[in-house]
Amino acid sequence: MNKANYIKRAKRVRRKLKKNNTDRFRLSVYKSSRNISAQIIDDKNNKTLVSASSLNEKITDKKKNDVLIYIAGLLAKRALEKKITKVFFDRGRFKYHGKIKLFAETLRKNGLNF
Repeated sequence: MNKANYIKRAKRVRRKLKKNNTDRFRLSVYKSSRNISAQIIDDKNNKTLVSASSLNEKITDKKKNDVLIYIAGLLAKRALEKKITKVFFDRGRFKYHGKIKLFAETLRKNGLNF
């Protein structure tokens, strides 16, 4: 797929989220073929409140889905420590299936609402 299409999809998703965003933070997800990272962002103050990434953690000898579940649990744990429970899920340029869907479901199981 063309890079311009990725950018258009990401902008469309974020525009819809920011239009409806009143009292929630935005949970932004990025994945590559090897790693995944997510962060909870306060758009009003333009600050990252909580983040988790497979690059920063010492993860060895785990399958890709196990890494996804571990990072999602870690992000949810850090968010709950800062008393963040309601977020908007910003999937960015990625479709909601496969790894992104597994990531979102794991976050829901660990206590985040979106």
